[in-house]
Amino acid sequence: MSWTAPLAFAGCVLCIGMGVVVAESDVRLPGNNQGYEPEQPIHFSHRVHAGELGMDCLACHFAAEQSRHAGIPSLDVCMGCHTHVTSGFDAVLEERDVAKAEGREPRRIVSPELRKLYDAMGLDDDLEPIPGAEAKPIEWVRVHGIADYVYFDHRVHVARDLACEQCHGPVQSMERVRQESDLSMGWCIDCHRASPAEPGAVGMVGAEPKHVSIDCVRCHY
Repeated sequence: MSWTAPLAFAGCVLCIGMGVVVAESDVRLPGNNQGYEPEQPIHFSHRVHAGELGMDCLACHFAAEQSRHAGIPSLDVCMGCHTHVTSGFDAVLEERDVAKAEGREPRRIVSPELRKLYDAMGLDDDLEPIPGAEAKPIEWVRVHGIADYVYFDHRVHVARDLACEQCHGPVQSMERVRQESDLSMGWCIDCHRASPAEPGAVGMVGAEPKHVSIDCVRCHY
């Protein structure tokens, strides 16, 4: 008895089954964290800050102009605004109305999320240092990451006036930041091929290149 036909049938069933699993699940290559959207220790809304308020990305992530890493803003950067802004505007207006009706001065309103910031800074409700309290870093969860063997420099890309959204997606609409692109090598190469070469760039054979370098050593030292 030949086992060829049953084995062929089993192989077809296996392939079809694997195709269904791939189609119905979030199967991806190792290292592809596209769509990753972790919860953070403090709910920071990029939609509010970058979207509604129109804050420039470099206002907080200023290191992107000076370093290969954009970095996470220090607590002092946050306090530059949140020494004065301690809650949402709606809550402040509501307290003003209540205080006026009760014939008293409005109290400072501190939102639960900003309370976490002040706790990390060791500050009381009046934003004064708590005796004996020490400031501690906030353990933000990293969203975007690339392999250790890949060199990426924010300075180069910022200097070429690339919009942050080109890599990070529409952050100004994100209530919680997610990884928009897959950050794969192919994705980066496609962008380099579509981008004109830097002024004065020289190709490997001396001719003027038409697009940004895709030489291996450009990203893999």
